[in-house]
Amino acid sequence: MYIRKLLLTAGILSVNLLFAAEGDYAISKIPAALLGNAHVVKRMEEGRFEILGLGKSRYYHKYALTILNEKGDEHAGKTLSYNKLREIRSFDGALYDANGKKIRSLKKSEVQDLSGVDDISLMDDTRIKQHSFYHRQYPYTVEYETVEHYNFNMFFPNWSPYDDEHIAIEQSAITIVAPPDFAVRYKAFNYPEEPVKSMEKGMQTYRWELKNKEAIELEYASPFFTEIAPVVYFAPSQFEVGKYRGDMSSWGSLGSFIYDLNKRRDELPAELKQKVHALTNGITDPYKKIEALYDFLQQNTRYISVQLGIGGWQTYDAKYVADRKYGDCKALSNYMYSLLKEAGIKSNYTLIRNGRSAVSHLDDFPCSYFNHVIVCVPLQNDTVWLECTSQDMAAGYIGGGNANRQVLLVDEAGGKTAFTPRYGLKENLQLRKLTATIDEKGFLKAVINTRYKAVQQDYLHGMVHALSHEKQLEYLKKNIDLPHYDIIAFNYVEKKERLPALDEHIELTANNYASVTGKRLFITPNIITRSSAKLKPNEKRKYPIFQQFEYHDIDSAVITIPEGYTVEAQPAPTDIKSVFGKYKAAVEIKEGKIFYYREIQQFSGKFPPSDYAALVRFHDEIFKADRARVALEKKE
Repeated sequence: MYIRKLLLTAGILSVNLLFAAEGDYAISKIPAALLGNAHVVKRMEEGRFEILGLGKSRYYHKYALTILNEKGDEHAGKTLSYNKLREIRSFDGALYDANGKKIRSLKKSEVQDLSGVDDISLMDDTRIKQHSFYHRQYPYTVEYETVEHYNFNMFFPNWSPYDDEHIAIEQSAITIVAPPDFAVRYKAFNYPEEPVKSMEKGMQTYRWELKNKEAIELEYASPFFTEIAPVVYFAPSQFEVGKYRGDMSSWGSLGSFIYDLNKRRDELPAELKQKVHALTNGITDPYKKIEALYDFLQQNTRYISVQLGIGGWQTYDAKYVADRKYGDCKALSNYMYSLLKEAGIKSNYTLIRNGRSAVSHLDDFPCSYFNHVIVCVPLQNDTVWLECTSQDMAAGYIGGGNANRQVLLVDEAGGKTAFTPRYGLKENLQLRKLTATIDEKGFLKAVINTRYKAVQQDYLHGMVHALSHEKQLEYLKKNIDLPHYDIIAFNYVEKKERLPALDEHIELTANNYASVTGKRLFITPNIITRSSAKLKPNEKRKYPIFQQFEYHDIDSAVITIPEGYTVEAQPAPTDIKSVFGKYKAAVEIKEGKIFYYREIQQFSGKFPPSDYAALVRFHDEIFKADRARVALEKKE
């Protein structure tokens, strides 16, 4: 108790002494170099994370932000979540004017205390406290000071001084305080210096600090923000959450903790065991067995989040899901694991961090940074991945948000890392065939059939399952780049296969699609696949070019032209090769028809900033080629 009180006092005093005098937040004191490209200036930030034991910690956090304009308003509020494992002991704040004079302090009654339950959560003990001063006289400064107590030590706060782009840093620091025998692990990115280490009243301290750093402004095709900005990740070796102790000094030991936390939760009701065998006993192909059980899962369960205390990491058992027909990602994945086990198929409960910009570079730093659970089924000559929260995905396909991610496979032997499938040029296909007619007035009538595969179909797949026919029509009307057009009919047909495909059929008309000038008719044969990428030159490019998504599009069109017209001019074939991709386009006119072919490939990878001028040229050439026109002249 004495150490705890001493740390509390020392932490508060050490921070308050830094910015005690009124007027320190005057905008005139901000170095001029920090104002360029900034909407916000972080005037000061002190975080102090104190480890009080395996299952107890305290986080003191004080910071001040000067909001320079309306684009910075979104950062002027403060939100904290809490539950049985995390308490908010204090929540204070103050508002200052441009001269650094305090306008007022935050009243406790102004802090909102709200439920943290969302629309997909059945039970969740999370609540949030939040506040915003809603001040709009620029510039102004907000200051917040909070104290949180954690009844677990499985997660440490990371230090990420840049909360977003367009935020300059005047000063930001974090201090980790731990007993001498407590192993604190850390991994830094874009921060080359080692922490300042010291002893404080018998406790070891580690301190990281940044001063006077200009705002980051992301560029086109920049790497993820977490790969540009400085960040330090922290993790314990030993930890405690609830009444469970664990070790994450290795991926194997972290996997053992997750396995022990969830073991003996795979028992199925007797009647469900019989159902499993009825579904699979006559099938010899292991994949077909998996497919049958996955289809059973999808038809008989639904996703609902259940998060209570230790429930953020510990699953509800299989009988719970069998009885209630719902579960969160952990429960549904454990249920699928249990069905497979009953059928004699070994699988792994698998931790993943999903989302398109999730951090994926912590392979040598074991920590619990995962936010989702899926199932991995290793077969003799294959591996099948299952996204168990989806009621409409095909068995073996996990979507772009789970693709090419490091995961932790968990079983009785512990944990080991692996990577989920990567979907590339071969898989991410778009195949489009278009037939159309154009009359003398430029009126277009077209039938467009497109097949989207793998990640190319993800968004439309979600739209088809989430939106009504009317809402789908609204989407189409907003996303087809044609003047004065009308959609006559459309429909979607899914191919629920391991590499899924979605077929789109559209019939449309468009007035004045072709330009009419006297005896001439000008037609753009690329009707709906024109690139919109027109990049701005940037001779001072700072960051590498990052193309994450690979795709391959092939378009063919047959356009019937009105009788009595001859070709006056047509585009020459285009063939562009670049480190960023390839592009081909060709036009042939014969027998009263325009035959158009277009193919584009985008490669993934990281390229040096010096290649940016080449990227601009690549997109400029595609932009121009996509808008090339055929000129027809009417015979006399």
